Amino acid sequence: MNSSHHIVRSLAAGMVAMLLLAGLSGTASAQDNKKPPSWLAQLDPKLVEAAKKEGQLVVYSSTNETEGLPWFKIFEADTGIKVSYIRGSDVQLNARIAIEHRARQKAWDIVQTASVQQLPPDIITAYDPPEAKNIRAAARAKDQRWFGVYTNYNTPAYNTKFVKREELPKTYAEFAKRPQWAGKVAIDVNDETWLATIYEHYGEAEAKKLMGEIVDTLKPIIIQGHLALARAVGSGEYWIALNNFLNLTLNVKLAGQPTDFWVLDPVSQQYGQLGISTNSPNPNAARVAANFMLSRESQQHLAQFGRLPTRDDVEMNPKGILDPVLKAKIITTMPTPEEGRKWSKVFDETFRKR
Repeated sequence: MNSSHHIVRSLAAGMVAMLLLAGLSGTASAQDNKKPPSWLAQLDPKLVEAAKKEGQLVVYSSTNETEGLPWFKIFEADTGIKVSYIRGSDVQLNARIAIEHRARQKAWDIVQTASVQQLPPDIITAYDPPEAKNIRAAARAKDQRWFGVYTNYNTPAYNTKFVKREELPKTYAEFAKRPQWAGKVAIDVNDETWLATIYEHYGEAEAKKLMGEIVDTLKPIIIQGHLALARAVGSGEYWIALNNFLNLTLNVKLAGQPTDFWVLDPVSQQYGQLGISTNSPNPNAARVAANFMLSRESQQHLAQFGRLPTRDDVEMNPKGILDPVLKAKIITTMPTPEEGRKWSKVFDETFRKR
C-alpha cells in the first residue's frame, strides 16, 4: 500500500514537472516568436544588435515626466535598452549641453526640446531615420540634424472660470483694451520665437508699438516653463496666457482643469524636435531611439496628452481640434542660434525692461 502510494505520488510529481517545463518552453517560444514593432523591424539588424549591446540610452528632454517616462517605457519594452530620462526646460538643457560639449563629455545621446535647431551644428550629428519619411516635409531639417516629433502651435489661453469666451480679444491689439486683466496675464520666459513671428507679421515698427501697449496695459508676469504656465492658467493663478503651446493647454484641459485656447492671427508654429549628440556615449541606441520617436506608435502615445503629431496617420486628440487653427495665418518660425540670441534680447527689452 505504501509502495503503491509512493509510486502514484512520483508519477504525479513527474507529470507536474513536465507540464511546467512545457509551459515555460511555450512561454519562451512565444517570446522568441513575438513579432517586433514595424519601427524596429525596418532597421538594420546589425544596428539593433549593436544598440542592445550598448544596453542604455540617455535622453535630455523638455517633455514632462508624466508623458516622457511612459513614452520611453515603450522603447525599453520593445528593445530591452535601459533609458535614463533627464527632464529640464529648453534653457536649462541647452546650457547644460553647451558646458558638457566644451568639456568634451560623452554625457547624453538624444535631446528632445523645442529648440534643437538653435544648438550649434557641431553638437548635433546628422542622421536620417527610416521613419523620417513618414513625417511632414516641413518637420524635417534639410541637413538631417533635427526632426519634428510633434507640432507646437502658439495660441493664447485662458481660464474658463474667470474669463468668459465673449470677452476674449479678437486681435492682439485688443489686449491693450483689457486693463482689468492687469497682473492676471502671464507669458513664458522663452517665447522669443513667438515674438519673432509677431514682428514678421506686423512689421518691426507696428509690432514694437503693439507689444509696448500690451505690456504697459497688462503688465505680464514672466513664467519659467510652458507647462508651468499652462498649469498656472488652469489653476486660476493667472487668467490669461498671452501665448503658450496649444498642446500644453490641451494637456491641462484633458486633465480636467478649466482652461481652453483661442486663435489669433498670426499663429506661430514650431516643432518639438529630436537630435542626436555628436559625442553620444551610445550612438547605436541613439539611432534606434530616433526611429522610435518618429514612429506611429510613439506619436499615438503622445497624442493621448494633447501633443499634435507630425505624421498624417496619427489622429489629433481631440479630433478636429486644429480646425480653427488651420483657418488662421500660420507662420513657421525656426530661428538659427544667431537669430535666437537676437530675439531673446528683443524679448528681454520688451517684457523685462519696461
